[in-house]
Amino acid sequence: SSSSDERPASVRPVVLFVVQPGETNTVDQRLLEFRLWEDHGIGVVRLSLAEVYRRVRLDETDGRLLLGDDGEDDNENENDEMENMETTSERNVIQREITVVYFRAGYAPTDYPSGYDTSPDDDATGIEWLARERLERSRAAKCPSLGYHLAGCKKVQQELARPGVLERFFPNDDREETPVVPLLRSAFAGLYALGADADEGDLDAVRDVLFREGERRYVLKPQREGGGYNFYGKELANKLRQHCTVVDEDGDGKQNIVLGNALSEFILMERLFPPQQRAILLRNGIVEGSGMTISELGCFGTIVASAEGEVVHNEYAGFLLRTKFSGVDEGGVASGFATLSSPYLC
Repeated sequence: SSSSDERPASVRPVVLFVVQPGETNTVDQRLLEFRLWEDHGIGVVRLSLAEVYRRVRLDETDGRLLLGDDGEDDNENENDEMENMETTSERNVIQREITVVYFRAGYAPTDYPSGYDTSPDDDATGIEWLARERLERSRAAKCPSLGYHLAGCKKVQQELARPGVLERFFPNDDREETPVVPLLRSAFAGLYALGADADEGDLDAVRDVLFREGERRYVLKPQREGGGYNFYGKELANKLRQHCTVVDEDGDGKQNIVLGNALSEFILMERLFPPQQRAILLRNGIVEGSGMTISELGCFGTIVASAEGEVVHNEYAGFLLRTKFSGVDEGGVASGFATLSSPYLC
């Protein structure tokens, strides 16, 4: 995108936060919003994908995303400071170009409730997908980009775990004094496909669940985030039995399995069993209880790349530690299964 210095004075850059309707999880968003305004004088606007469809226009000549009004007041969505600086007449003259799109929604099927009809006519009903397409086709920077969004999907992670796939990204790794690929692969749990691409190794993991009482060793995961969507233990085994057909047994007694189409949206993952420790968990300042807990440490990184794929920034950016009682399967904080914690308490 052009820098703000190259824009005409009548164009004001803004950052779009794509959110769910009625968004309430905004505390961390506010920190970003305030820094953008205090350090750079750039305002934030929050819109759902449906609102993007109604209010954001793509200039097909240069790829600009332009924010328009739909007859409603923006005051509840944008910085108060920014709004106070603009009179009504100024807002009628100043164009607001969305230069960065920050996706806080768009990761779940429920974020696209209007369906998949994106036919190029006025009868198309899949307005959220049309809005997403409009954003992706623009010159605005996206966080995350479509590629990085897909890279966070369970299916892509499962494909990266297949033998020989990581080597594509490190073609000279076998010539290095300390090869990277074996170190990366040593940190992987087992990840198994359940779609048409399932190979014999994937099917053997399914057999482990169905015929060797291995349901505790795995978790069934859809392409979702946030907790509450996985299958564990008996529920996992029942889900597989519901959508698997045992055709026959070959000469060595191995069961031949046909996977149902409904399983293709899932992957089967080897379950992790981290060390336990006794802790007291608090939520909203109230003691939730005490007992044996397990924790999950996630490290953040920030990366900025050009449209051509040149990486201009790639840095560590902090961590998040979640702690939950050891008997709890799911792990989302916002969904109520885990609490935020600190390595200093471990």
